[in-house]
Amino acid sequence: MQNGKLATTVLITGLIAGTLDILAAIFLLAGGEATRVFRFIASGAFGKAAFEGGGEMVAWGAFFHYLIAFSWTVIYFLICRRNSFFRRSKWLSAIVYGTVVWTVMNLLVVPSSQIGFRGVNLWNWIENWLILIVCIALPIIISAQRFYRTGSNEGNS
Repeated sequence: MQNGKLATTVLITGLIAGTLDILAAIFLLAGGEATRVFRFIASGAFGKAAFEGGGEMVAWGAFFHYLIAFSWTVIYFLICRRNSFFRRSKWLSAIVYGTVVWTVMNLLVVPSSQIGFRGVNLWNWIENWLILIVCIALPIIISAQRFYRTGSNEGNS
């Protein structure tokens, strides 16, 4: 039963974090152009063809976006299960985890994809970092802290 509760919590958390993140990207970074954001994400796998393709590229972008959001959710829940430090301060944990997510995505994943390294734009980096802290890390951390706070869940230490 606990595995079912964990899976449900991770699923809902991943959906919430992924949705908050994509909405921030669409409205704060792309001027409300959702298809542009999803095509950019898809271009990591499909290159320039993502910008020339139809709705399937938008769908691929959404798929990849939520896959990444779920991956970060699962990783944090695994870390939090083993290390009670990450269950103490939600804001400190959000800053640390958001920084880890930003670093891995912007300095490893995106440059390794067909997008490649996009250069240094300090303001853009700060915007993206803050979005990841508030929209990805914070919801994941709040959910994980709630999940592991209850006495019936595994991982309490």
